[in-house]
Amino acid sequence: MIDILVAGGGPAGLAAAIRAAAAGLEAVVVEPRAVPVDKACGEGIMPSGVAALKALGVTPAGRELRGIRYVQGARRAEARFRGSSGLGVRRTALHLALHRRAAELGVRFVAGRVDGVRQGEDRVTAAGLTARWLIAADGLHSPTRRALGLERAPAPPRRYGLRRHYRVAPWTDFVEVHWSPHGEAYVTPVGDGLVGVAVLSGRRRSHEDHLDAFPALARALRGLEDGAVRGAGPLRRTVSTPGAGRVLLVGDAAGYVDALTGEGVALAAATASAAVDCLVAGRPDAYPAQWARLTRRHRLLTRALVGLARRPVTARMIVPAAQRLPPLFGAAVRALQ
Repeated sequence: MIDILVAGGGPAGLAAAIRAAAAGLEAVVVEPRAVPVDKACGEGIMPSGVAALKALGVTPAGRELRGIRYVQGARRAEARFRGSSGLGVRRTALHLALHRRAAELGVRFVAGRVDGVRQGEDRVTAAGLTARWLIAADGLHSPTRRALGLERAPAPPRRYGLRRHYRVAPWTDFVEVHWSPHGEAYVTPVGDGLVGVAVLSGRRRSHEDHLDAFPALARALRGLEDGAVRGAGPLRRTVSTPGAGRVLLVGDAAGYVDALTGEGVALAAATASAAVDCLVAGRPDAYPAQWARLTRRHRLLTRALVGLARRPVTARMIVPAAQRLPPLFGAAVRALQ
């Protein structure tokens, strides 16, 4: 019998498979898409995410990130990461690095989709395979989460993300967050001649229309588009619990607040590793508390910031406040790094 079956071969699923294989367990990943998988993603990895990847033996090539800069017109506020750097890396490059590491450790990959889960006293069956445990890492719109009845109706706001690349030399080694009353644009260096621009907003418009809210940025990028626009949303997802029976949910499948603070990869690796560690220790019942502890700071800070960003009046105050109170802004950035 397979030790751990993983539904979903994105970063969270691959992190779980790598952790399991490193612990001497047989791990099988079920994923319908071909490698590498691209998706809407800000592509900026916080220092904690870089450390988590390194602990898994994964070191993707990318651009070093020294901190976060907020921009609103002529106003600027920036805070450097303390101690270690972040990484700007193409989503496809990250996925390839994780996939190669998993393959090195003997993880088996099955092309398919987990669209039904049957649980017994000592086993779980899905996609025609039987395992002792199933780790659901099937993303923001997790079919496994819905099938198990763990999904709750998301609370407002409903926010959406769009990402596009631009063929231009990065002008900074910070992640730049450009603010407007109705959304944000995140500029991340991901290559020597490439930047990614992700926009987040409660308004559903084209990427180009969103960029019009940032005139200087739009002028700098016009005509330099590289590749298609990718989208995701609505972003916020809530669950009643990140585990049910012999199934544990990790990454976005276990719930999601918003991409505003850029911790997706860090939380994916952390929750995936915690889930496997609980199974190795024979304590699957400990995982919900572990998940809550690992994600608590992110959930609290992100909800607070999204609450400010969703109202035009308070959204206009964020960058001026960060500019006037640099120690407070620096503390918030380092709390999330």
